[in-house]
Amino acid sequence: MKNTEPIIHVGILSNKSIEFVLNGDFRSTNGTIFTGKEKATYKKGKIFFNGESFEEIIFYPITKDASFDLIDVIIGINFHWERKENQRFNGALKFIVEDKNLTAINRINVEDYLISVISSEMSATASDELLKAHAVISRSWLLSPLQKVKQKVNKVHPANEQQSNNGEPTPTSKLSQPTYRYIKWYERDAHTNFDVCADDHCQRYQGITRASTKAVEDAIEATRGEALMYEDQICDARFSKSCGGISETFENCWAPEHYTYLTAVIDNANAPVGFELDLTNEDSAEKWIRKSPAAFCNTTDKKVLSQVLNNYDQETTDFYRWKVEYTQAEISELLTRRSGIDFGEIIDMIPILRGESGRLIELKIIGTKQTVIVGKELEIRKWLSNSHLYSSAFVVDKSEMIDKIPQHFTLTGAGWGHGVGLCQIGAAVMGEKGYKYNEILLHYFRGAELKKIY
Repeated sequence: MKNTEPIIHVGILSNKSIEFVLNGDFRSTNGTIFTGKEKATYKKGKIFFNGESFEEIIFYPITKDASFDLIDVIIGINFHWERKENQRFNGALKFIVEDKNLTAINRINVEDYLISVISSEMSATASDELLKAHAVISRSWLLSPLQKVKQKVNKVHPANEQQSNNGEPTPTSKLSQPTYRYIKWYERDAHTNFDVCADDHCQRYQGITRASTKAVEDAIEATRGEALMYEDQICDARFSKSCGGISETFENCWAPEHYTYLTAVIDNANAPVGFELDLTNEDSAEKWIRKSPAAFCNTTDKKVLSQVLNNYDQETTDFYRWKVEYTQAEISELLTRRSGIDFGEIIDMIPILRGESGRLIELKIIGTKQTVIVGKELEIRKWLSNSHLYSSAFVVDKSEMIDKIPQHFTLTGAGWGHGVGLCQIGAAVMGEKGYKYNEILLHYFRGAELKKIY
């Protein structure tokens, strides 16, 4: 990578037609100047705009203060806070044709992109040390894949034959009711026509829609070009809302690759007393999840939480320890709809494999018609919620048995998100306790170091 600030491409919105507003003068690819409200439409494999068709078209701002609005951008895709909003962006606007739709892409410098990410991923009023820590991990996460070309896109584990020809999971035995395996994870590099998307699949990027502050801009400037490094490589610096007390390892959530700097970390200055911390053990995990051990991210302090959670995130409560309840009718319908598999009535849900944070990596779901082992953590969360379960670190209680069929299920869980890398709420608490941003980062990313790369 050259020692200059890179320019990146962020995919914002895909649709048959896209309305946008150019706030100021923009020069298009063919040299024409445009300003004001415009519309681009997909027609016969091309972009139709202003009476002409294009393979792609770019609008470059002529002045530094020019910006553009995109209308009806979807945020929180497939999450419980999904909604549409109009968003404003700096930089250039590019349209391409993708999957019989138009895709709007923002072409922008890395540091300008980061100002938005920090304000979108958390409150722009967060503490200085938290803002600087998040600037470094967001920059590192963004630039890490530019070091090498990866070929993994929405892969399933090659050791598991996931799908048979008829679309059903592949059986692992030849019993009268075989147990099927469905193990899947979602790679971050699923985008081929731009570097990152603008939603939670990558990093929340909402342009200059979210009000930034001088503190955010100062944090970006104070850490300009600074990245987390491990053995001369930029770290794939993951983060989630709440680890639940112990962070998870990379390989338990994504590809079977070990990263020394993305391992299990106790989210506390000292190990909690009275717990066996090998949470791959079922008894230890159950005790951990049912209790509420001390941790940086174990907080209900609204001042701290408001640093990390934007308004729609604050619609979520009780994320350090939480409960979800389902009737038999609800869970059987939910699993059938979300997985596409008719389980019949649900008899049991049995942990098969847990990670170091207690998150389920594989879960056996036993139904009267079908038994399936599902993984990894995100797929489990998708199957057991209308959007995404807070995390896969949970235990299952059954009750109200009728003919050995439970009529009620309670899931008691820990944390919010995959739990790998930096715990945002834990980092916010550390900042309030006086930890400096480098101390926060090296707490979560063990063995890494901070270096200026441009």
